[in-house]
Amino acid sequence: MQISLKAPSTLSRQKSACLVLPLTVEDLKALPGDATLNAAIERLVKRGDFSGKGAQTLMLPWCDALSAERVLLVGLGEADSVDAKSYDKAATAAFNALKTHKLSDAAVLINSRVLSSEAQISALARLAETGNYQYTASLSKKAEPGLKKLILLAAGNAAAKKALAQGQAIGQGINVARQLGNLPGNYCTPSFLAKEAKALGRKSDKLKVTVLDEKKMRELGMGSLLSVSAGSDEPAKLIVMEYQGGKKSAKPQVLVGKGITFDSGGISIKPGAKMDEMKYDMCGAASVMGAMNAVTALELSINVVGIIAASENLPSGRATKPGDVVTSMSGQTIEVLNTDAEGRLVLCDALTYSERFKPAAVIDIATLTGACVVALGRHASGLYSNDDTFAEKLLAAGERSGDRAWHMPLWDEYQSQLDSNFADIANIGGPEAGSVTAACFLSRFTKNLTWAHLDIAGTAWLSAPKGATGRPVGLLMQYLLDCAD
Repeated sequence: MQISLKAPSTLSRQKSACLVLPLTVEDLKALPGDATLNAAIERLVKRGDFSGKGAQTLMLPWCDALSAERVLLVGLGEADSVDAKSYDKAATAAFNALKTHKLSDAAVLINSRVLSSEAQISALARLAETGNYQYTASLSKKAEPGLKKLILLAAGNAAAKKALAQGQAIGQGINVARQLGNLPGNYCTPSFLAKEAKALGRKSDKLKVTVLDEKKMRELGMGSLLSVSAGSDEPAKLIVMEYQGGKKSAKPQVLVGKGITFDSGGISIKPGAKMDEMKYDMCGAASVMGAMNAVTALELSINVVGIIAASENLPSGRATKPGDVVTSMSGQTIEVLNTDAEGRLVLCDALTYSERFKPAAVIDIATLTGACVVALGRHASGLYSNDDTFAEKLLAAGERSGDRAWHMPLWDEYQSQLDSNFADIANIGGPEAGSVTAACFLSRFTKNLTWAHLDIAGTAWLSAPKGATGRPVGLLMQYLLDCAD
């Protein structure tokens, strides 16, 4: 999408298929348009058709004396109550209205009463991109025409241009994550993810992409990861994306994504109901891909490494069985009590592998446990960390981006649930605190790291309407932008 900045002038002269006016309740007492437009809005307000309440929209099919073909009124609510979340909601309503009317271009006025211009510009650019997303990869019909051109009526200074670039890149990164998540499992395999990573690497001379095959992983001792792919004909891949945007000596931020492209549960097979949604079990990997797309697009002045542990989890005569003991790259042995607790098995080897980059910090992202959905629902990702200061940075990034997380406990008292008589550690800790014990399992492999774990099982996709959300790309990118400042 073409998104540009244009200094606001007389609104009546702004040519566009639709002029979008986000208005607070206070604006209705001192309207920003010309006399003809103001008179029309005043009549609508008096008649009760528009009140300025949050996310309210009203399309005017024409307005005399305006160069724009239409005017879309968008309510922001009381000026003092407008925050990033309510502004996003209003902007989303505006873009939905534009989509309903099948408009290809629009101009949006930045409202001086709320937030900062930069915050509004970034939000509008991000939401314009995500609002344009349509899934058609496995459909016979083509995508419906969407918004192609967006003008943001604001001064085009350096800060505004930076906000525009960031918002658009994050929106595109979210869409990358959504698209990968939505692809069916027979389209999006570990090999497909590796191909997508290599394609991204060809777009940037700052990005080096390496793909480790099963032979190399076996040589490295990744018995835990390989135990998950044992039952599938699709070979596992460890995908490593090294972005060098900062000084060579600067320690990188490392993102590790769980990439189970389909999870049947293995021998501990899942119930059939909603098993189709297990194509979303690679949304952690998808979020890493989305973030790396945005990082390269913005050419951030930091070093970032993205690692994706990609595998299928299927039953066969070669599949890992409950009770089997496998040896991880770290040398720790693991009793696999349940083959459906496979995400932690691929992540632990990927986390051990991440140590070779001497990272400043490591974040793993995974659709890890149904227990996290029970605990937090669809609103917040579960956040676990071995460093409270690091956790606070991620929580703050989640608040600023609107992609929120909640700090969960990682207490030593839970570790005993992972005791095993036959290995150093069991891969499940029983029915109590399932999300916590999963994080405790991963913590056994991160003792040399500043580490955080994001359990996105509740936030990565929705069941109704079904589709990937692209979370937590927003949180990850806000954190990385903070690191680059």
